[in-house]
Amino acid sequence: MKKKKGFTLIELIAVLVIMAIIALIVTPLVMNIIRKARISADKRSIDGYGRSIEIAIAAYLLDNNTYPTSLNDLTIEYSGSEVVCSTTQLNSDYTVYLTGCTVAGRAVDYEYGKNKPSSTYDTYSIGDHVSYNGVTYYVIEDSGSSNEIVKLLKENPLTKAEIDALNISGLNIVEANSYGLVHFGSADGYNSSKIKEVVDAWKATAVTSGDSAVARLITYDELTDNLGYEKKTEGTIHPSSNGTTPTWVYHNYYYYWTMTQFKNTSNLWGVDDEGYMYSFSYQNGNAIRPVLELSKTANISIVN
Repeated sequence: MKKKKGFTLIELIAVLVIMAIIALIVTPLVMNIIRKARISADKRSIDGYGRSIEIAIAAYLLDNNTYPTSLNDLTIEYSGSEVVCSTTQLNSDYTVYLTGCTVAGRAVDYEYGKNKPSSTYDTYSIGDHVSYNGVTYYVIEDSGSSNEIVKLLKENPLTKAEIDALNISGLNIVEANSYGLVHFGSADGYNSSKIKEVVDAWKATAVTSGDSAVARLITYDELTDNLGYEKKTEGTIHPSSNGTTPTWVYHNYYYYWTMTQFKNTSNLWGVDDEGYMYSFSYQNGNAIRPVLELSKTANISIVN
């Protein structure tokens, strides 16, 4: 009978030594690859989180017509690994800067976006009487020193002479009373698109070249959220002041009526001299008082 020959002890030891040497060489390489892959994945998680914040900023701007002042204002939809950053800077160009981040508890030496020094702007209070480009306004909203935009309501409505000077074709208006209010000559001409045409044409004359501004009517939310009007359902009781509305919103003698669009509809509503908001008919004297969303870098001065 032949004897089966196996490995000798020396051979086994030699194999083990070779395997140990290979492990010593390969293991650091494999671990380094795993570490780099994890770091890369963590950086992509931070990228995804940063993009989610910027998408949330864009959604907030669409919904609120203003820039968010903090991360708490935003609804962020992000489903990756948990990201927590010690610095989350919302930039004025609608981007975000992230640093000092951890991903699932792991610290990551990585920055998302660009660190843009935040500008500090003047702040205004609701009701501040200001002047811009020779016209006086009242402040209806200012979100603080980190926000570049202030919202202004023209102090006086557009008169017939001011509207005539805009040279809008097909616009037939007459003076409604001795206070300078105007109304359109027919119901067909009195609609939200025609009012927008008037406001857009006025903006071209009211805004200094090079200044950033949006011109529009005051919104229902601005009247109810900022200026003391009660929220009501269209078709029911007319919205009215809760007692805190500044008199410059409605004032007396019909001259200070303020036109708005009811919620998100095209229906035009107005604020009468007693502080009630109601649906317009074209016969009524009305007040086209434009709102300017104006950059605070513009030459705005306080009127005593």
